Amino acid sequence: MAQTRAISVPAPGAPFEPTTIDRRELRPDDVQIDIAYAGICHSDIHQAKEEWGSAIFPMVPGHEIAGVVSAVGSEVTAHRVGDRVGVGCMVDSCGECEHCRAGTEQFCVRGNVQTYNGVGFDGEPTYGGYSQQVVVKDHFVCSIPDGIGLDVAAPLLCAGITTYSPLNRWNAGPGKKVAVVGLGGLGHLAVKIAVAMGAEVTVLSQSLKKQEDGLRLGAEHYYATSDESTFEALRSNFDLILNTVSSEIPVDAYLGLLRTGGAMVNVGAPSTPLSYNAFSLIAGNKVLTGSMIGGLPETQEMLDFCAEHGIGAEIETIPADQVDTAYERVQNSDVRYRFVIDTATLGTR
Repeated sequence: MAQTRAISVPAPGAPFEPTTIDRRELRPDDVQIDIAYAGICHSDIHQAKEEWGSAIFPMVPGHEIAGVVSAVGSEVTAHRVGDRVGVGCMVDSCGECEHCRAGTEQFCVRGNVQTYNGVGFDGEPTYGGYSQQVVVKDHFVCSIPDGIGLDVAAPLLCAGITTYSPLNRWNAGPGKKVAVVGLGGLGHLAVKIAVAMGAEVTVLSQSLKKQEDGLRLGAEHYYATSDESTFEALRSNFDLILNTVSSEIPVDAYLGLLRTGGAMVNVGAPSTPLSYNAFSLIAGNKVLTGSMIGGLPETQEMLDFCAEHGIGAEIETIPADQVDTAYERVQNSDVRYRFVIDTATLGTR
């Protein structure tokens, strides 16, 4: 075991405190990464507050990890010392089931091992990226192309793949009209990626306060959903709606914005159930579905795509001693658009 500096939550909802954690010795198929940056995802907050069921404490959150390889196991060939790499939401899976063989490890029949707040197949708890070093099975390490800075790349390992995967699956591209609901940590990347794919992008936000940002990011149109006339003006307008918000919305009203055969994809995870009228789907042969991150091949594809198109997250970089404040600001929608922790500051906390 090797020790590394980290910050952890000792109990649900407690403030972060400095700590040291053990990282396992390198196995033959392991990669050791010196973490440079770790993004703050809203799901980190939910889990640190134990809002998604029983959690493991002390907890070191973080599944948007970017850094540099500092050592590799004897059987590793895909990564070398000095490589720029990233780690997302998973650090292991069975590798044998139909989903793992298909490169959709997130659906592993045995259950994928989460980067933090999980238990590995060795029975040990997992600790995430709010730390200075991590050891990960090589298959779950992605290469970060030189065209992306490590700081703006970190959020791509969750927010990036979460939005890229459904846009890719539902063929966002030239001739397609795509609406992005919400311009936050997920939504701003959805806009950038959909625009780069060639789609005509509209942002649907509760108000117009971020309109300038949305248009700067590449959206052609921006509407306030608090204005009831929006839903009449845009009726039957979109091929695809990507809902990135984690709050209750009037699903039937949004389904009314889809063209015949269109799809609405939920990537946000509200705490209360969403309801809709079946006729909102049946009458237009419409699709209401969801999407959860992506497998390792698609995550690498996303990173390569973002590098090719100059896409990175819009970030605010913070030291480790500001994470509690950052959590409060995320909950108050007071960030444009993703907090990223400079892990070098963990040694000075």
